[in-house]
Amino acid sequence: MRYLVTGATGYIGGRLAPRLLGHGPEPDLVPDPSAGPVHVRCLVRNPDKLADVPWAADAEIVQGDLLDPDSVHAACEDVDVVYFLVHSLSDSDFAATDRRAALILGEAARAAGVKRIVYLGGLHPDTGAGKLSAHLASRVEVGETLLRSGVPTVVLQAAVILGSGSASFEMLRYLTQRLPLMVTPRWVRNRIQPIAVRDVLRYLIRVAEIDAPDAELNRTFDIGGPEVLTYYEMMQRYARVAGLSRRRVIPVPVLTPSLSAHWINVVTPVPKSIAKPLIESLVHEVICSEDDIKARIPDPPGGLIGYDRAVELALSRITDGEVETRWSGATVANVPSDPLPSDPEWAGGDVYLDEREQACAATPERLWTVVEGIGGERGWYSFPLAWSVRGWMDRAVGGVGLSRGRRDPHDLRTGDALDWWRVERMVEPGGARPAGSDRDPEEGLLRLRAEMKVPGRAWLEMSVRPRPGGSTYHQRAVFIPHGLPGYLYWWSVAPFHGIVFGGMVRNITRTAERDGDVPAPASRRPAWLRSRSHRDRAA
Repeated sequence: MRYLVTGATGYIGGRLAPRLLGHGPEPDLVPDPSAGPVHVRCLVRNPDKLADVPWAADAEIVQGDLLDPDSVHAACEDVDVVYFLVHSLSDSDFAATDRRAALILGEAARAAGVKRIVYLGGLHPDTGAGKLSAHLASRVEVGETLLRSGVPTVVLQAAVILGSGSASFEMLRYLTQRLPLMVTPRWVRNRIQPIAVRDVLRYLIRVAEIDAPDAELNRTFDIGGPEVLTYYEMMQRYARVAGLSRRRVIPVPVLTPSLSAHWINVVTPVPKSIAKPLIESLVHEVICSEDDIKARIPDPPGGLIGYDRAVELALSRITDGEVETRWSGATVANVPSDPLPSDPEWAGGDVYLDEREQACAATPERLWTVVEGIGGERGWYSFPLAWSVRGWMDRAVGGVGLSRGRRDPHDLRTGDALDWWRVERMVEPGGARPAGSDRDPEEGLLRLRAEMKVPGRAWLEMSVRPRPGGSTYHQRAVFIPHGLPGYLYWWSVAPFHGIVFGGMVRNITRTAERDGDVPAPASRRPAWLRSRSHRDRAA
């Protein structure tokens, strides 16, 4: 069976692709061996985002864009099943973007002779698209577009997906943990049928293997867990599973989805741009209206995963640092995403640099472990108040702030979100270099691109190289201003660079030199979650 996975850098696609390849931790979440050899092709805009995932070597990674017909047609060639797992949740015109992507993919799949398209949509009431939120209406439209494509299409419709790192679960988790008393809108009493991410993945894998006439499969299937709960009940039961006291909830009629999204933007890591469409979908009761999928895919021997067990599994993954994918893995809309020019000073326009270097008595491996573990709960090794204030300022204007944290406490991958940064490039000491690279083969490099609200483009580079008796830490901040606001911004923060960036250099090297202060190396993590370089090093 030959699969094409779109959205492989996203939350669901990033979990489905490795399981299709047999790389997941669950032995039963793999394709049926009787279907023959498996080939997985992933269509991504930036292949570098999959460079460090542990399963990339066994997949075919092709570069392209779902809005580019030529690249989509090429990706669909010699494919049996296409998974459409993208949704432009935070784009300002997400409905038009997703509609066009679905049209292009449907046409390409039909021309290539694809046997089946599988789409994960949203569970919704049968009230007509005009009465749905823009978010749900868009997902319905995408499903209908694919169903009309001429390629047999299975549309799975799910409500809240419970899993470590999902936006819906993170919103629920932080609201419940941080607010023992909360004022809530009336929709917290609406009924929801949540489903564990493991069950979603099982349906996605098995639905591609159903042997049935095309006419019987070209339709929607509702999928949900075994329980129907209100959001209020979900919060109370989360609190019980997490060992928290019972939450006191006061519903009021005046909190609109927009006001609720502002509140969630403050209390949780989920930004308003994502929280608002999620909340708008909760305004509706989202429960399965049929269970026809069970006639095609029977429940597993132990049954579908219940709510409490799904929460336990998600929390255990978070506690153990084994979160595979997170909602923040998707690139933030409306922020510059161009990579750092190879020579920013000759890239045109003004460039401001803050460059520092310090010798370190620790080994390069020890120093690199500190660098790779930066951010999240460990912070940025200097002036925590300044970082916090800048993060809150960013959140206040709709940015991501510092609250996204890290996907994993020890391991970084290219493409990971890291607080308000995005990992643009990461090369471990001794790791593979691109052809023509002039960097020392023993040098490690971590390059971060800013995704905060800033009048320009910004990067932070941290590199480690060996020297006799220890290592050298090099740090470079790069800022390319945009217009007068960019110049004013740089000069307003420049007086603090000595404290912030200078403090980072001193404290990072000191931490590496102190025994016992360095995070656990990634080789202590489960083999199925390690990057290739970590696995090779541990072997």
